[in-house]
Amino acid sequence: MDHENRQADPPHRDRNAEQLIRHVVEELEEDIVLGYLHPRERLVEDDLRARFNLKRHVVRQVLQELEQMGLVERKKNIGALVKCYTPKEVIDLCGVREILETNCARQIQLPVAPERLAELSAIQQQHAAAALASDLRTAFRANMAFHKALFALSDNAPLTEMIEIAAQRAHPIRSLSMIFPHYLQKAQDDHLQMLEALRVCDHQRLVGLCRDHLVPSRDAYLEQHRRRAGKPQTAPSVAEVAAPPT
Repeated sequence: MDHENRQADPPHRDRNAEQLIRHVVEELEEDIVLGYLHPRERLVEDDLRARFNLKRHVVRQVLQELEQMGLVERKKNIGALVKCYTPKEVIDLCGVREILETNCARQIQLPVAPERLAELSAIQQQHAAAALASDLRTAFRANMAFHKALFALSDNAPLTEMIEIAAQRAHPIRSLSMIFPHYLQKAQDDHLQMLEALRVCDHQRLVGLCRDHLVPSRDAYLEQHRRRAGKPQTAPSVAEVAAPPT
């Protein structure tokens, strides 16, 4: 009986190992979203072992988690590669995000409690400070925190969970819109306008901002794909229109 009970117990989980895996996953996630690791770039197990001082089985757990997050894909006889989206996949994923995020924005009950607005404003200030200091990793995390807190105002947990999953899968698409100052500035401006729309109880404006906020990263990625394919651009993208004059 004791032997049966021991077999029924859940396997022991090493908290230190879990924390290490989480740390490495988050750092590689940031490398992907900030463009330090490019689409189609191979993630070599031996390189990761040396960089993070990991055992091989831990590296494989890290790659498995990145694959589940939609940031890495595995190719036969090649190994793990940073996810690369086709133009159709980019448009489809951004379309799904637009449906989820605008629907969530509509569900936010206005007016919002002052303490929740204050929390959102504090996160926006953290994002602005990180952008000013060119601390891109902190800016990325603060940006994610801002949108998580924004959509949490809907009090719809299943919907916000789906938004987070879709946003995570879009990380490779953001790699071009996280590293240039004018994109960071536009994100800050959008955040401030979202806060103002909440303060004045303008649902329509908030929904429009959430929709338009997705466009620059999408268009920047599509434009780079066109250039790599050698295809001329027929019309200026939103990303180019938003760029400051040179």
